[in-house]
Amino acid sequence: MQRLLFVSLLLLSTSLMAELPGVREWKIQQPLEKTYKALYESLENNRFWVVFEANISSNLEGFAKKWGDDYNQNKLEGIRSMVFCNGWYANQVSNKDPRLLAICPLRITLTHKEGTTSILFVRPTYTATESDAMGIAKELEDAVAIAVEEGIIKAESD
Repeated sequence: MQRLLFVSLLLLSTSLMAELPGVREWKIQQPLEKTYKALYESLENNRFWVVFEANISSNLEGFAKKWGDDYNQNKLEGIRSMVFCNGWYANQVSNKDPRLLAICPLRITLTHKEGTTSILFVRPTYTATESDAMGIAKELEDAVAIAVEEGIIKAESD
């Protein structure tokens, strides 16, 4: 009960910008790598296993000359992504609506600009709107949000 109260207060206190309907966004005034590391550890501690990591900004840098003025117009200083999964949730989703396995595995993308790291997550409930898996999608989305919030706390406290 105490953890639920803590997480509820934390969710209310997190500063959120106007969001796209299907994208959850958190912002933190911490370096990208520090936030990424804390988030990775938190996901794993919450049984979301990171199965792939991509340093997107590093990959895009090779195209800067070719793309010219079209390259990185928002002046993002970093983009990292991690792909993660929890087998139990994947099984529950497949039991309710195998088509919703399109969200598996899940991913989080972090961007960094001017001292702010944004954490971006596509909401499973947005995809599950007309699905029998809506209940498990909501539970999954909430579990990921808790892991992200715990990662933010870790990044801010270290």
